[in-house]
Amino acid sequence: MDVRRRNHVTVTGRAGAPVVVLAHGFGCDQNLWRLVTPALERDFAVVRFDHVGAGNSDLAAWSEERYATLDGYVEDVLELCRELALGPVTFVGHSVSAMMGVLAAAREPKAFAGLVLLAPSPCFVDDPETGYRGGFSAGDIEELLESLEANYLGWSGAMAPVIMGNPERPELGEELTNSFCRTDPGIARVFARVTFLSDNRADLASVAVPTLVAQCSSDAIAPPEVGAFVHARIPGSRLVTLNATGHCPQLAAPEETAAAITAFVKGLPDDGPGQ
Repeated sequence: MDVRRRNHVTVTGRAGAPVVVLAHGFGCDQNLWRLVTPALERDFAVVRFDHVGAGNSDLAAWSEERYATLDGYVEDVLELCRELALGPVTFVGHSVSAMMGVLAAAREPKAFAGLVLLAPSPCFVDDPETGYRGGFSAGDIEELLESLEANYLGWSGAMAPVIMGNPERPELGEELTNSFCRTDPGIARVFARVTFLSDNRADLASVAVPTLVAQCSSDAIAPPEVGAFVHARIPGSRLVTLNATGHCPQLAAPEETAAAITAFVKGLPDDGPGQ
């Protein structure tokens, strides 16, 4: 399989510069990075791609068996890094892709100069026994998934604006709705279960590369407590709270998002973990 074609890989920016890989979340594709890319291209080589099943990826490469857990996506990320052979990369994972980055870096730390976890959540479901707050009860998540599976387009129209936040800017919610609606409903159902039912809390301690946890100041999907939890569990990580609100700061506040990524990558040691 040609990885570049499978994941519709695009590489732009400065050749020979540090490499930043941008990974999108559920219901999205690489197009949602378009507003941060120009700023990043000034200093870095920028790699964007579509997860299999999203955007302009090769839909023939999708199978429920491979993508019923995060493992299939993690293998894709590692294959992409090997194929491009650009050296250690900084992986910027948005939402569910943040945990793909966590798992990939734990498996092959030498492939990564650093991680940026943008609006991450290792587990969306509250765990009353441990006091963990993911933002949703188990019943909330089951209801959400049942609604999605019964009427994906209707679910998209209702949920995308909630996920996006920023109600005073309805065009943002409309863009996310349209992105959701471009996704094949069957693939979306499987990816939604992977996204909302995965629990990667125990994997955070395995990360041994420099990590920036970038959370939004208000996020209905990943509340501030989640970012604090991720930061506390990843050794040596940094936490920054963006002024941006909602779950998609790369659209709602692209300048601030790009600045946070740029500052982190420029501050990475030349000989640190993953180098």
